[in-house]
Amino acid sequence: MANLKEIRNRISSVSSTMQITSAMKMVSAAKLKKAQDAITAMRPYADKLTELLQSLSATLEADAGSKFADQREVNRVLLVSISSNRGLCGAFNSNIIKQTNNLIDNAYAGKEVSVLAIGKKINDAFEKKGIVIANKSDIYDDLTFDNVSEIAQMLMDKFVTGEFDKIEIVYNKFKNAATQIVMTEQFLPIVPIQQDENVNLDYIFEPSKAEIVEELIPKSLKTQLYKGVRDSFASEHGARMTAMHKATDNATELRDQLKLTYNKARQAAITNEILEIVGGAEALNN
Repeated sequence: MANLKEIRNRISSVSSTMQITSAMKMVSAAKLKKAQDAITAMRPYADKLTELLQSLSATLEADAGSKFADQREVNRVLLVSISSNRGLCGAFNSNIIKQTNNLIDNAYAGKEVSVLAIGKKINDAFEKKGIVIANKSDIYDDLTFDNVSEIAQMLMDKFVTGEFDKIEIVYNKFKNAATQIVMTEQFLPIVPIQQDENVNLDYIFEPSKAEIVEELIPKSLKTQLYKGVRDSFASEHGARMTAMHKATDNATELRDQLKLTYNKARQAAITNEILEIVGGAEALNN
């Protein structure tokens, strides 16, 4: 059994760790509320805008189709993988790294695959492989629609010029604080949705359907990417809050066990001292 000093040092160390994880949990909980409100507010708008433009794109004539809907043979693929800049958030980052590797090794085996990293963790994971074309980890320093739009515009330009035939986004979709769902969404080319005969798409367009699509598709793509980054941002804080909550609980349990061990060891030491004193007194009497 460890001596009392060693146990006291361990109790002190575990207590300090528990204070840190508890503080990190509270910080993440505060940031989560703001991030959750932001993604909850914009998700219906982003989803509906994407659905509407996909429906309109599907009804356009081939010669009037958008340059962003150009379906061509896939040889060069770009994966926009979104992670966090920091760790201590459970499997949040490892799930994105695992999904990106899965796409590279299986879905796009034999293709020329590149990665655009949004987040330091994903950049560190793939930089050594030499497939990262850009690192946009600084986006979290000022996460605004305008800053994300610059990245989206760069992606659109690379697709239009033929540098990449397909672009996909890999990110964690926020469900709740304890659950994040790894998503892989096709960014470009735009995938027309299957038309439902029961859905009425008999709209009146002004000035014209083609002009509206050409004008709104870039905005829709920027919104889609911004939604993905916002989803990932909220998921990060949810994952970190959950991870720190579990770490705090584990530290509390370990501290209680160490205190019990310390009390038992202290009691045994006191008992031994009493026995020695009694033994010494008996020896003197005899």
